[in-house]
Amino acid sequence: MRVARRYLIGGRVQGVGFRYFAEDVARREGVGGWVRNLPDGRVEAAAEGDAESLERFEHSLRHGPRGARVDTFDVFDDVPGDFGSGFSVR
Repeated sequence: MRVARRYLIGGRVQGVGFRYFAEDVARREGVGGWVRNLPDGRVEAAAEGDAESLERFEHSLRHGPRGARVDTFDVFDDVPGDFGSGFSVR
């Protein structure tokens, strides 16, 4: 079953390679979507994939790359089918 979610991640998540970390994890897990920095210092990601792959992707985002510190992590369900098959850094 395909699942889609949007994530808002706060803390020390910009300037530490968080977007490229998310891209690497998404490609490894076969998750489609995108990730971008927000002007308020948070990172936003949208992802779609099978439920198990998306759970592993989410688990990785909750920890982030070395040097990151995730203080807030908000998850929103989304509609599958909007993100395509690839994953991009915006």
